[in-house]
Amino acid sequence: MRIISGKFCGKRLKSLAGDITRPTTDKVKESLFNIIGPYFDGGACLDLFAGSGALGIEAVSRGMSYAVLVERNFKAMQVIKSNVELIGAKDCFKLIKKNATAALSALVSLNLRFDLIFLDPPYKQQEIESQLEKLQNLHLLTKNVLIVAKTASKVRLPQRVRKLTQYRKQVYGITAIYFFGFEEINNE
Repeated sequence: MRIISGKFCGKRLKSLAGDITRPTTDKVKESLFNIIGPYFDGGACLDLFAGSGALGIEAVSRGMSYAVLVERNFKAMQVIKSNVELIGAKDCFKLIKKNATAALSALVSLNLRFDLIFLDPPYKQQEIESQLEKLQNLHLLTKNVLIVAKTASKVRLPQRVRKLTQYRKQVYGITAIYFFGFEEINNE
């Protein structure tokens, strides 16, 4: 697994052995960033189920100013710390070791609004719809937010979750990636 583009391009990242996490393959990651970017002009990113931290690190490499990487698993958090140290930009990241629900509540105190959010929970523990609700309820989103949710391809997410609208779905084999934003933003 490597950083595909941007200021950290080519750096190899560690991933957690075993089936605790499902790292996004370089091919899917490259396609994903070609859809949403491929580059950013600042902003804050949230990776709510960070795994190895690869998506948040890639976002910062491509121009996001800051990323919050949330992971509840101790071993995965150690890998994230190692990956952040490897790229040498610790000031661009905040690491939070909590489950997603507790982390969302804790994020309110940081007084951040997120421009880009990755939701890639374990397939058997997905609560994406309720997390989209909570992100809105806690006012953690900018008006131009882009939310990327990764699921099993057989999962169907709704077209609307309150004010957020699904504007695209991309399927890669057994994986589906959904893109959400506020309705008034035309992202197509």
